[in-house]
Amino acid sequence: MTTIYHNPRCSKSRQTLALLEEKGLQPEVRLYLQIPPSIEEIETLLTQLALTPIELMRTKESVYKELGLNKDSSDEERIQAMHNNPILIERPIVIHNDKAKLGRPPEQVLELF
Repeated sequence: MTTIYHNPRCSKSRQTLALLEEKGLQPEVRLYLQIPPSIEEIETLLTQLALTPIELMRTKESVYKELGLNKDSSDEERIQAMHNNPILIERPIVIHNDKAKLGRPPEQVLELF
C-alpha cells in the first residue's frame, strides 16, 4: 500500500503525485490539511522519515511564528503544533511498506520502490 500526504495547492505535491501515477502507482491520497494526522501518526512519520520534528516543519509559515515556536521549542511542542496546524508539516510525504520519503525533490520518493 502506498500513501501520499498531499496538498493539491502545492506544486511539489502535485508533481510527486503525477510521478507516482506515471509509474503506474495509484496511491491512497491523504488530504492531511482536511484530516490532520494524529500525534501518534506524526511520531510514526518522523521515525519512518528519520527526521526530527523541526526537520519536518515548514518554519517559514506565518503560523509558526504566531504560535511562538522557535529554536528552543521542545519536540513535543512542535509535534502538537503540527497536529493542530497541519500546514506546518512539510509535504509531500510518500509512505510505502512502512518506509517514507519526503518528495523534495519529487524524484526522491522513487527510492521507496
